Amino acid sequence: MVSKSYSNLLEMSSGDGVDFRQPFKSLPRVVTSPGIISDPDWDSRSDDDSVGSASFVERKIIVANFLPLNCMKDEAGQWSFSKDDDALLMQLKDGFSDETDVIYVGSLKVQIDPDEQDHVAQKLLREYRCIPTFLPSDLQQQFYHGFCKQQLWPLFHYMLPICLDKGELFDRSMFQAYVRANKIFADKVMEAINTDDDCVWVHDYHLMLLPTFLRKRLHRIKLGFFLHSPFPSSEIYRTLPVRDEILKSLLNADLIGFQTFDYARHFLSCCSRLLGLHYESKRGYIGIEYFGRTVSLKILSVGVHVGRLESVLKLPATVSKVQEIEQRYKGKMLMLGVDDMDIFKGISLKLLGLELLLDRYPKLRGRVVLVQIVNPARSPGKDVEEAITEATSVAERINIKYGSADYKPVDLIDYRIPFSEKIAFYAASDCCIVNAVRDGMNLVPYEYTVCRQGNDEMDKLRGVEKNSHHTSTLIVSEFVGCSPSLSGAFRVNPWSSDDVADALHHATELTESEKRLRHEKHYRYVSTHDVAYWAHSFVQDLERACKDHYSRRCWAIGFGLNFRVIALSPGFRKLSLEHFVSSYNKATRRAIFLDYDGTLVPQSSINKTPSAELISILNSLCNDPKNDVFIVSGRGQSSLGEWFNPCEKLGIAAEHGYFVRWNKAAEWESNYLMPDREWKHIAEPVMQVYTETTDGSFIEVKESALVWHYLDADHDFGSCQAKELVDHLERVLSNEPVGVKCGHFIVEVKPQGVSKGLAVDKLIRTLINNGKAPDFLMCIGNDRSDEDMFESINSKASSSVFTTAPEVLACSVGQKPSKAKYYVDDTAEVIRLLKNVSGVSSQPEVISQGRVTFRDVLDYVE
Repeated sequence: MVSKSYSNLLEMSSGDGVDFRQPFKSLPRVVTSPGIISDPDWDSRSDDDSVGSASFVERKIIVANFLPLNCMKDEAGQWSFSKDDDALLMQLKDGFSDETDVIYVGSLKVQIDPDEQDHVAQKLLREYRCIPTFLPSDLQQQFYHGFCKQQLWPLFHYMLPICLDKGELFDRSMFQAYVRANKIFADKVMEAINTDDDCVWVHDYHLMLLPTFLRKRLHRIKLGFFLHSPFPSSEIYRTLPVRDEILKSLLNADLIGFQTFDYARHFLSCCSRLLGLHYESKRGYIGIEYFGRTVSLKILSVGVHVGRLESVLKLPATVSKVQEIEQRYKGKMLMLGVDDMDIFKGISLKLLGLELLLDRYPKLRGRVVLVQIVNPARSPGKDVEEAITEATSVAERINIKYGSADYKPVDLIDYRIPFSEKIAFYAASDCCIVNAVRDGMNLVPYEYTVCRQGNDEMDKLRGVEKNSHHTSTLIVSEFVGCSPSLSGAFRVNPWSSDDVADALHHATELTESEKRLRHEKHYRYVSTHDVAYWAHSFVQDLERACKDHYSRRCWAIGFGLNFRVIALSPGFRKLSLEHFVSSYNKATRRAIFLDYDGTLVPQSSINKTPSAELISILNSLCNDPKNDVFIVSGRGQSSLGEWFNPCEKLGIAAEHGYFVRWNKAAEWESNYLMPDREWKHIAEPVMQVYTETTDGSFIEVKESALVWHYLDADHDFGSCQAKELVDHLERVLSNEPVGVKCGHFIVEVKPQGVSKGLAVDKLIRTLINNGKAPDFLMCIGNDRSDEDMFESINSKASSSVFTTAPEVLACSVGQKPSKAKYYVDDTAEVIRLLKNVSGVSSQPEVISQGRVTFRDVLDYVE
């Protein structure tokens, strides 16, 4: 439903702007109580769900900490606003179609008096399609300058508060402010959302909890998130006390974007190590499986607005400034640095590299000048003050040591200059150096490359022939997000003064042809991968990630920041106790097939021996003359036979059905020829190599198979080793009658044609041939090998071998994509279900008289 404040905002924005009052598409019902979900009312719509009517308009809602607006207050005390054309959020509109209605949600960079907020909100929505959040000043201080800048920003740039004077320790109150601020942003986004066809694009680390608040209200919302800062390695990130909450919230988005693969890889590693999630590449797209949803990852660095830079470059003031700069530094090689005043920008390290260059190569003294433009700090602090002091001190030392009356090696511009003047420096500089020790989005190299391309008018004033070749030289830190895309740049380790000095020296010795080739390579990339390309590509991938939203059934679970939505196929539903007991009670002949690990005992349990309770339940089920109960497991016959020795009538299919025993008194039998053992002599040494190099792994030797387990190994390394082992085994065993399969933390080699599906198929055929055709088939399992059982039991039930189709309860343990029709949450719930019907099975005389009800079962259990 649309909030009341949204309706008010619409009434207030009665200007020439696009009317975005459209009817809501009905949202499918969300069921959180246990049971079978009824079909959703896909086409239902009530009058209360509509706030007006209009033709469909594609809408993008861009959410960021600050709105892309300039704010000023005149002498009369009236606020005036204007678009910030240099802001990335304003420029990305070029990636959308002209018909797209773009709405911005964010804070203003100034504090607005509460009495003026309604008027300002009306004005911004009507004239700029902006919805301001208006955070209270104390909340803004704790949220932005507190948690964002003192906690997240240093951590994401690999700075840990090891000592109290080197960083701020985690403050729970600041995190609570972060939560409150994200909640306010979510409320404002809900005012802008009209239908669930709207796309919401959230930007940067300030709003990492926003996906949870939005997903909680609209389960099928199209939601993208892009992180402009670095994402640290798991060793760094896991030090954050609220690490799980932030990860889970980001996973409530449909698409998560990163600047580089390194940052995405770190995020994936955190999801694997901290949350135990599985990820894989699917046709070129990386996806994380999260409760039935696939969260996609996007890796693409942000681009610049080439047209905007070119237009500023043509301004007379810019052209004049370029001539002035070139005249001022005539006869010298002009090197340029443009950085925010931040401890991670490496300004002092850059100056130390220049100092070493001038010390090593005296001939360059008087010939090389570094102009360092320092943008004002975005947030104050002791560390910023120390960085300013240090940079100024180093610059003064270099100028005193190597300068003269008419020459200063370092020209430090530590005051705000117009954007046109900055563009002029780009165009006039022979080399640009970005030396950050850690940085996410840094567009300086891209801006420099575009400005060095120049234009015809500037070439004419310089006396350069029309259509002549242009040159540029880049020195870029290898820890900057744009570094991988600039293959023609000198990549340096900013911590190494030698490395920086060498790169500066190489830059001074490049020939014109080398400079031209490097420049052309960079310009070709920057001009084709601009901000419009980035925005269009991201939104296109977001649409792809959301294409199956309405083919899934959604369940909401979890409270607070642990909230998540489970997306399941329409036919996949939770198996309720009432439905299970009812079906069980009506059956006259039952066949029950149970996996063991992960189904009857937890996968993570150290002690795999069945409990006394489980033995008692199985015996009760087996003692019912209507039942045929089988354990179908990948485990060996010896361990299963020993564990279930107390179960006289229990059938066991061991090693995926290679060996079968119908009861304790029967002999183990196999329908397969005894395998040639030669393949084991080939496979086992290979597995042994991977066991020795993968701590926590081991080999399980079975009669018919070899299994490599890596559950206790490092998640990332174990998965990597498992993939390599599968490839290795497939190569060396290509001529052997065996298959190699990767399962749940295992790699298994077994004879071809052996599977749980075939085992269940043969067991059912035997029951039918013996006159025990079941009218109730139940199968429970938890991993990939059990999917074969589900497929087999479903196909067998619909085949002609049954005169009357039996009722099938194929049930997966855990909510995940499956060929089963039902699921239960965990092993404890499996035991609970079996225990309930085992109570019924222990009273056969009551069942035969048809007097068992669901209430009787509950009374028995109690």
